[in-house]
Amino acid sequence: MTFSLSALDRKTGMFGIAVASSSIAVGNRCPWARAGIGVIATQHRTDIRCGPLGLDLLGKGFSASETVDILVAGSEHPNLRQFAAVDSDGRSAFFNGPDISSIATAHQGDGCVSVGNFMANDQVTHAMVRGYETAAGMAFVERLLASLDAGVAAGGETQPAMAAALLVVDKHAWPLVDLRVDFEPEPATKLRSLWQAYEPIVDRFITQVLEPVTLKPLINSALQV
Repeated sequence: MTFSLSALDRKTGMFGIAVASSSIAVGNRCPWARAGIGVIATQHRTDIRCGPLGLDLLGKGFSASETVDILVAGSEHPNLRQFAAVDSDGRSAFFNGPDISSIATAHQGDGCVSVGNFMANDQVTHAMVRGYETAAGMAFVERLLASLDAGVAAGGETQPAMAAALLVVDKHAWPLVDLRVDFEPEPATKLRSLWQAYEPIVDRFITQVLEPVTLKPLINSALQV
């Protein structure tokens, strides 16, 4: 009940993932990323443990393919799991459990991979990769959002999506962007709206960690977190 695209931005070195689902709290369960290391997507009967484990494996130098193979080998129920990974070289890999009782597909592109289950058709993940690659001239976050929009436009899930998330890491131990929408109709549209509100101040949340004395108060006190 989830579709996502994970990617490495070769221009900036950022890693990110955009994901949507008919299941609540998708941002808590499926997208995982670590600066300088890579991205892991865990989907369908999601095993949350595989997110941190996959990132640790990538951090130890295992490739995306090797990491996915290890996650599959170590899973108690691999036949019901869906995994994807992108490593620091932009190599990608995926696994679709053979007993997933729905249309479960995956497509790879340049430095990216899209996976989905309970898809409305077998073209959704392909459309996500195409949407991401077609937006090559845009900023990384915009490319990730374009991939999500493309997945929705291609049919999305068999059930209405009600949650979405955007996770991007850059140079620090904390995420550059971690936005989530839950239990909302058209969550991909809402996610883009959240990004538009967050984008003008995204650098502020880095500065307040590294150089807080240089910051001026924001007019909107609700943003002073």
